[in-house]
Amino acid sequence: MPSERLLNHQLTQYGVFRLAPVWVPRAFCRPGKRIKLHPADYYVLGLRRGGIDERWFASTTQADNGPGTPKDEGLSYIVFDCGETVLLREAVETMKAALVGGVNWDYCRGWPMFSKFFDNEGPLPHHIHHRDRHARLVGQRAKPEMYFFPSQSNNHPGEFPFTFFGFNPETTKEQVKSALEAFEDGDNNLLGLSRAYKLELDTGWDVPPGILHAPGSLCTYEPQMASDVYAMYQSVLYGGQCVPAELLWKDCPPDKHGDFGYLMDVIDWPENITPDFRAKHYMQPLPAEPLAETAPHGYTDEWICYKTREVSAKRLTIKPGAEVVVKDAAAYGLITLQGFGTINGLPLETPALIRYGQQTYDEYFVSAEAADKGVRMVNRSHEDMVVLKHFGLNPALP
Repeated sequence: MPSERLLNHQLTQYGVFRLAPVWVPRAFCRPGKRIKLHPADYYVLGLRRGGIDERWFASTTQADNGPGTPKDEGLSYIVFDCGETVLLREAVETMKAALVGGVNWDYCRGWPMFSKFFDNEGPLPHHIHHRDRHARLVGQRAKPEMYFFPSQSNNHPGEFPFTFFGFNPETTKEQVKSALEAFEDGDNNLLGLSRAYKLELDTGWDVPPGILHAPGSLCTYEPQMASDVYAMYQSVLYGGQCVPAELLWKDCPPDKHGDFGYLMDVIDWPENITPDFRAKHYMQPLPAEPLAETAPHGYTDEWICYKTREVSAKRLTIKPGAEVVVKDAAAYGLITLQGFGTINGLPLETPALIRYGQQTYDEYFVSAEAADKGVRMVNRSHEDMVVLKHFGLNPALP
């Protein structure tokens, strides 16, 4: 098959695959318009599908947007110079550990994660991602995720740059269950039982499954497990936008619809009411290599998401004119936020504006072997080149 020959040639020649932009709409959200999509294209899929407020990276996971969702929505395509494309999912199935590495292939027989930008003008509902024993009941897996708020993607903060996590420590289960039972009566005031944290640029948060969270309005880089399992527990958003009741019961088994006790069981109660939530889950960048060793070579490599074993991320910053070889212990996807240059001789550049359907040179997937040997990157711009790298299992995670 031609695609397999192209895959093998590209892997042998360069060790990296260029990926096409993946745009995902959400009917219950309002785009913040900070992900470089052309202003005319945020509603290009029609009002029924909703505005485009997400771009997904290195994804082999279909977006779960209900009836009418295209089969390939949320899936990354590899783009070859000849114009042919192939799904990253199909490349992983074909090349297996040669592409994603033995540690990730042995873990899930595939690529275990994806990352995204979610970009909303207002906050999202207080919602939850199911723990493994609940997710398995609907054929999915648990979804740990992490947030990072890059300066390059936040020229404005949106309406509400604060995120609610969990509940106040004194909250009772009876109060939460009563709020859920009042979901269809109006504003169930679930946020009245929670607390908000001010979001800070170039920092992040760890959000394990079972934790209630209402993400704020900063454009957010979000590495996560390859799952789109969730349920919305808040009925009315900031500004009066209503959440449909079917999203309260999303990813509940059919025999559990209407069972508020089951919704309560999805919650990891001790972790939601812990008084030291910030100390456990807040993240600031940590050097992945000693600065004294990397700075003389013109780059810094930092962990930005590191509190979940299954998923992690780094920020690589390369100084103007620098040519560096960067090694990693696992395969990864990358997205370029600033500057332009090359990666293993291929173009790497940050676009200013992207039309829907247009191909770019800002996103790549790096094979496990290429990551281990080291990827040669050159910054040809007159500013720092900033790249975010998202990993599945990574043996080098601190």
